[in-house]
Amino acid sequence: QVQLVESGGGLVQAGGSLRLSCVISGSIGSINAMGWYRQAPGKQRDFVANIITGGGTNYADSVKGRFTISRDNAKNTVHLQMNSLKPEDTAVYLCNLLQNGYSSSHFGQGTQVTVSS
Repeated sequence: QVQLVESGGGLVQAGGSLRLSCVISGSIGSINAMGWYRQAPGKQRDFVANIITGGGTNYADSVKGRFTISRDNAKNTVHLQMNSLKPEDTAVYLCNLLQNGYSSSHFGQGTQVTVSS
């Protein structure tokens, strides 16, 4: 069993910042990537960002230049620094783990981010 526990969500005004964290524990295999998705009410789950083991990051076009993903390998933790937040960033943010040759994908329960205008 793999557990992913997110924290750091909340309510913020447009233009503000939040920092999300995700701690991964349990039966962790060979990690390929750690990242974040988000899902707004009534919408599909969308990719936000990920960081690849050995280097490299990927971002959705909608967050490039505003969000920064980072990773603490020793603590199996991934962070998402979100700046210049917009109301359209409002969603549940879910942590994602890809491991074992990208054959295994896990999500956390999510943390709510609400950006008011």
